[in-house]
Amino acid sequence: MSQRRPLIAGNWKMNCLRTDGLALARGLSDRAKAKGDLACDILVCPPATLISDVAGVTAKSAVKVGGQDCHVAVSGAHTGDIAAPMLADIGATHVLVGHSERRADHGESSTVIRQKTMATHDAGLIAVVCVGETEQERDLGATLAVVNGQIAVSVPDEATAENTVIAYEPVWAIGTGRTASVDEVAEVHAAIRAGLTARFDDGDKFRILYGGSVKPSNAAELLSVPDVDGALVGGASLKVDDFWKIIESCA
Repeated sequence: MSQRRPLIAGNWKMNCLRTDGLALARGLSDRAKAKGDLACDILVCPPATLISDVAGVTAKSAVKVGGQDCHVAVSGAHTGDIAAPMLADIGATHVLVGHSERRADHGESSTVIRQKTMATHDAGLIAVVCVGETEQERDLGATLAVVNGQIAVSVPDEATAENTVIAYEPVWAIGTGRTASVDEVAEVHAAIRAGLTARFDDGDKFRILYGGSVKPSNAAELLSVPDVDGALVGGASLKVDDFWKIIESCA
């Protein structure tokens, strides 16, 4: 993970009512305070209903809070949507944009994701831009073309390593129990790094996370891969013990 400080991010997705969510946030916050000097940054992305409360619980710890999505506009007639400034207003520091479930379930294109990334930056937040190929695309040998194409459009030219994180999540490995092999992860992350360094002056400083069934049993191996600067964790982030073991894998 070289000079880049690792980031372990938990995407809670559409899980946790208030009691469970606050217990989870409190458990992580308490462990972070007790540990003191952490070897990585920690981020949790709860459902929008919990962001404010979770931010309050984690405020005096190293645990940061992010939103799972935002709208491209700062306000307006967009029923059910949340603007990036609204997320900042309730304590968020990051926003996930372009997750495969948003791309698939809501038909979000990389052009829309680029607009969301820009809206995130405009609100002073850090965008975690998600990219990844489907199983069919991998079988066709199109992984690198798909991933590089998504980044080319989803990440604006004004992005920097300070306000943007890339998260590579092979769609076929999200919530399936399947995990990309170390060689597969290394190949994609190396290609992403090459593209970033060719395009951005600080491309070698962008953090690139791996996501896709990351769990305590495989975290250390995945985090040891060159150009893997952390993890975007799904199911395992819903259990304090599991998520903390992944965090400890950065030590």
